[in-house]
Amino acid sequence: MSDSDSDNLEISRRRLLGTVGAAGAAGLALGGAGGAAGYAVLGDGGDDGGPALTTVGSARVPFRGAHQAGITQPSQACGHLVAFDLAPGAGRKEAVALMRRWSRVAELLMAGEPAGGSDGGVARDAGPCSLTVTFGFGASFFDRTGLAARRPAQLEPLPAFSSDRLDPKRSDGDLWVQIGADDALVAFHALRTVQREAGAAAKVRWQMNGFNRSPGATAHPMTARNLMGQVDGTGNPKPTDPGFDGHVFVAPGGDQPWMAGGSYAVVRRIRMLLDDWEKLPLKDQEAVIGRRKSDGAPLTGGTETTEPDLDKRGPDGKPVIPADAHARISAPEQNGGATMLRRPFSYHDGIGPDGTPDAGLLFICWQADPRKGFVPVQRKLDRGDALSRFIRHESSALFAVPGGPADGEYVGQRLLEA
Repeated sequence: MSDSDSDNLEISRRRLLGTVGAAGAAGLALGGAGGAAGYAVLGDGGDDGGPALTTVGSARVPFRGAHQAGITQPSQACGHLVAFDLAPGAGRKEAVALMRRWSRVAELLMAGEPAGGSDGGVARDAGPCSLTVTFGFGASFFDRTGLAARRPAQLEPLPAFSSDRLDPKRSDGDLWVQIGADDALVAFHALRTVQREAGAAAKVRWQMNGFNRSPGATAHPMTARNLMGQVDGTGNPKPTDPGFDGHVFVAPGGDQPWMAGGSYAVVRRIRMLLDDWEKLPLKDQEAVIGRRKSDGAPLTGGTETTEPDLDKRGPDGKPVIPADAHARISAPEQNGGATMLRRPFSYHDGIGPDGTPDAGLLFICWQADPRKGFVPVQRKLDRGDALSRFIRHESSALFAVPGGPADGEYVGQRLLEA
């Protein structure tokens, strides 16, 4: 390809991306709904006569703001989770330079722009596609950078649970990056760029790939299903709910001011024992969950959004929603009001040596304090959740995710330069 051809390609691409400014708000609204309308074409054609980007391609999430992107936005179709450890000898100085580099390329990529340098061009023809890049710090990061005095108490190690079968090599980490996009190549491009920009400062500790239903795959907006076929996410708190910010984000004025507007992410790789699950009759599967498989409605009746009647009993005098049903045990009212925002990806890593699928959920939950969110709920589930027989927690991590960067800031600057 000649230099002039390359220049023309880049000019055409930027013209296509010009639709973001005109229709970005519509794209975000459709992405939030997750409906089939997400594939509506913005116009008859681009300025150069080519097709305009669809709203899926043009949807752009801001990099800067009170909170980092990738927390309250609708779940994307493709995701990558990757943890890094700082290299031997690397400390605060190297961490500052790394977070500057990562923030710079994340802002470019989320705008649908090339990252510069040795950009591989994988996403050359695509728009932003709702790309989000989110950064977090593990407990070990604070020791490595001489910032132990600024490590939040909320980062204390998670307790052990009886269902844990954790692989230390796929757990924890100094740094964490969550990448999500509605296009697989855009997500992969971001992953490769983040890894490349780590340079000699940090090395990958573990990396996991996930997916969700694509925007527009269903005839109307609906809650996604997990690999067990269950509607998953019905009870998630919504940003419009009273008290949402207090449950999910750290309020200003705490012991660690640099975490204001931030959140804590619990990350768990949960393998689903699908062969065992699929042997269960439908009625038994629904009893395990406490909801109908067809539409996610509670067994006590209504629609998906109907509140379960946990006191309702059947003709036999037994609770309609069994005492060990997942929906009952995980309900906030059964856990002292403990609330967390779940934003997972499904995963499938092939077939194991025993012939069973290595598949399940990359569980990610967000809360202002995991000691009041994830931990009490998981303790309750650990003591008697019927679903526990069909899942296995194989990796675990906890990260402090600082608030979004203001203009001129990089992510984590209020910690690293305070």
